[in-house]
Amino acid sequence: MPRVLYIVAMYIESVPNRKSPPAILLRESVRAGRKVVKHTLANISHWPKSKIEALRCVLHDEPLALPEQLFEIERSRPHGHVEMVLGMMRQLGLDQMLFSKRCRERDLVLAMVAQRILFPASKLANTRLWHTTTLAEQLSVQDANENELYAALDWLLERQPEIEKKLATRHLREGALVLYDISSSYYYGQTCPLARHGHNRDGDNGLPIIVYGVLADEAGRPLAVDVYAGNTGDPSTVPDQVEKVRQTFGLERIVLAGDRGMLTQTQIATLKQYPGLGWISALRSTAIRELVAAGAVQRSLFDECNLAEISSADFPGERLIACYNPLLAEERKRTRQELLSATEKELEKIVRAVQRRTKTPLRASEIGVKVGKNLNRFKMGKHFETRIADGAFSYFRKREGIEQEEQLDGLYVLRTSEPGARLSAADVVRGYKSLAQVERVFRCVKGLDIMVQPIFHRTEDHVRAHIFLCVLACYVEWHLREVLTPLLFADDQVASERKSRDPVAPAKPSATAVLKRARHVTAEGFEVQDFRTLLQVMATRCRSTCRLKSHPDSVFVQVTKPDALQAHILKLLKL
Repeated sequence: MPRVLYIVAMYIESVPNRKSPPAILLRESVRAGRKVVKHTLANISHWPKSKIEALRCVLHDEPLALPEQLFEIERSRPHGHVEMVLGMMRQLGLDQMLFSKRCRERDLVLAMVAQRILFPASKLANTRLWHTTTLAEQLSVQDANENELYAALDWLLERQPEIEKKLATRHLREGALVLYDISSSYYYGQTCPLARHGHNRDGDNGLPIIVYGVLADEAGRPLAVDVYAGNTGDPSTVPDQVEKVRQTFGLERIVLAGDRGMLTQTQIATLKQYPGLGWISALRSTAIRELVAAGAVQRSLFDECNLAEISSADFPGERLIACYNPLLAEERKRTRQELLSATEKELEKIVRAVQRRTKTPLRASEIGVKVGKNLNRFKMGKHFETRIADGAFSYFRKREGIEQEEQLDGLYVLRTSEPGARLSAADVVRGYKSLAQVERVFRCVKGLDIMVQPIFHRTEDHVRAHIFLCVLACYVEWHLREVLTPLLFADDQVASERKSRDPVAPAKPSATAVLKRARHVTAEGFEVQDFRTLLQVMATRCRSTCRLKSHPDSVFVQVTKPDALQAHILKLLKL
């Protein structure tokens, strides 16, 4: 019967020699019956030590080398949030809007727009910050300095009309609703001629301001911006917007929505000179009070519906839509009572202070200063009558005036030039309320997202370019938020429901939004986030530069594998 041989193992053995280096042999052990026999397959003593060790690892089924023995990570930088912002900018075609061909200025402007979203900072800080991420490398602006950035701002300002025209062509059409509103930002310095003291919408802090007006489409996308001196009145900016829409955008037929402080009677008279230009605005409280006194507006109009279309000889050729919101009425009444009580509490302190001063009574001028500060604090001076004399002070409420104001609680009247065949009464209300979308733009531009202020630029052109740059950044962020709405606390059904819900009643969140906000978890099981938090989540996806230790000239790039949330974000962004 033939003997059966079984190979047990293959291995490397070192055989010592007396006067020579040991022999390195590749051997196999073979079982023949009950015996194990060794066979030498090759003498590999002449092999390099590294090669012998590699073969030994293979025979023992061990890794050839640990990762840290093969390569080293030279640098690792946050990349995911840069990938996210630049990906959206590419989808929007922002590079082509800026200029059809790639150039140094276009790359610098794109980098500044992206940096404004990632972490807003000064132009000098930009040149430092974008080296801490992959932004500079992605746009090949690693060697840029602040002087180049200022030159790029000049280049951007020259192209602003053309860029705004491209944005308008994409998002506006004939007969579209155009939203317009004004805001302001404070200025540090004394060199810019635009910086003037005026009405600061953020509260007077003694600093000069710069005013800017933003044009947006019905959905709230910012499309254009004009910058004015800080002492410019809101209504005086309207003719510029009409000229821009008609001349720059080439639109003959639009509907301009502006608040009551913007579209004053004087500006409306100007708008009427353009037959194709419609408008939506609101009446001031004095005009509403006159309508109530004339009987044109009565509470009985709202017994069955919360809006009613009325007419008045004082507003020929216009449609007036009166709206009544009972919840708003209750809120205003409650707020007024609280302010009246707070004012009376402070006035009582002054009464007691006057009564205590018997030896050296307070002069009327001193009492007047104290009373004036109090009334200005709560803005309730119109509802109180005061009597001041040397050593004497008394006050009482103006009951009749308070009752007249209470009649207007929850009541507002909109005015429009649009006929009912083109715009229903409900759509007029919706159009006016869409101005809240421009307020969202201002919150984005002025808040921590874009942070347009404080403005430090010294020249007028750089200030104008800086504000336009911030509006472009807001345009990109607007689209990012829209795509990422399922992961944000925002209501992802508000756009579809806006056209069908009650235009006067307070907006209610959808059932999906209520559930999302209550559980802080999306339908897919992801935690609901803030936009800034999502940027930080994506920033943990890094891009690392690695170098092989065995070949120092061999460099490769490794990007962190996205986790479940990051992969979902990339899927939503179609990246």
